[in-house]
Amino acid sequence: MTIYHIWCNLKDGIKDVEFADAVRKYLDHLQEKGQIQGYRLTRRKLGLGPSHLPEFHITIDFVDMAQMDAAFIVFPTKVLVVG
Repeated sequence: MTIYHIWCNLKDGIKDVEFADAVRKYLDHLQEKGQIQGYRLTRRKLGLGPSHLPEFHITIDFVDMAQMDAAFIVFPTKVLVVG
């Protein structure tokens, strides 16, 4: 299993629920197509966790490096726009 980590904060004016819905929709689509194995979207809330880390953490699971390499051929052509 290969796991890719993404940390991010939202730009001003972007709603957390809209962001989470868009991430789920996009990653569910990739999972249905077999381009990723699974994913998790988590959020650092209530002041818990290291303050130097961004608020949102996304992990994307791949079977192996070959699946991840193939997925990154597709990723740059897709744009996740929220708001």
